[in-house]
Amino acid sequence: MISQEFVELPQPDQLSSREKEDGMGAYLMMFAAFAVGLPLPVVNLIAALIYYSINRKKGRFVHFHCLQSFLSQIPTTLLNWGLLFWALQIYLFDNYGETTLFFAYIVLVIVANLIYIIFSVIAAVKAWKGNFYYFLFFGPYAYKRVYSRSNPLQYDNEDNKATPFNLNKPPY
Repeated sequence: MISQEFVELPQPDQLSSREKEDGMGAYLMMFAAFAVGLPLPVVNLIAALIYYSINRKKGRFVHFHCLQSFLSQIPTTLLNWGLLFWALQIYLFDNYGETTLFFAYIVLVIVANLIYIIFSVIAAVKAWKGNFYYFLFFGPYAYKRVYSRSNPLQYDNEDNKATPFNLNKPPY
């Protein structure tokens, strides 16, 4: 049972197509570095931060997806920065002493990026359909932050009404 301290989740038929597209767009910020043509890992994080800052007041649904996308990019960006820094250290200072550990880290970063891409594409498709997809750590946090009644932001579309069939459910 949902506690009274949270606002009820909107159902897919209650959301406008613009809200669904904006929610989906939050997860597509991971491809910002490809669009710019720079191999720097921080471009994706900056794009997600800008997207979050611009779109968070458009509605709770969009705010949730923007926040979850932004927060989930932080660990991936840190891993990618670590790999870039380590690779530059090897290239610039010819420090080949720990190559097996370096290649293990490369495998870890590749696996983490693939997992992140897969989950982000799934979340983007779910958002486009008007549904929620909760990432492991970031989904419940974003839900509590955005859908709590104590959220100080004012949204334009606070007229969400309950329906008898609730497709969207909280993360607990």
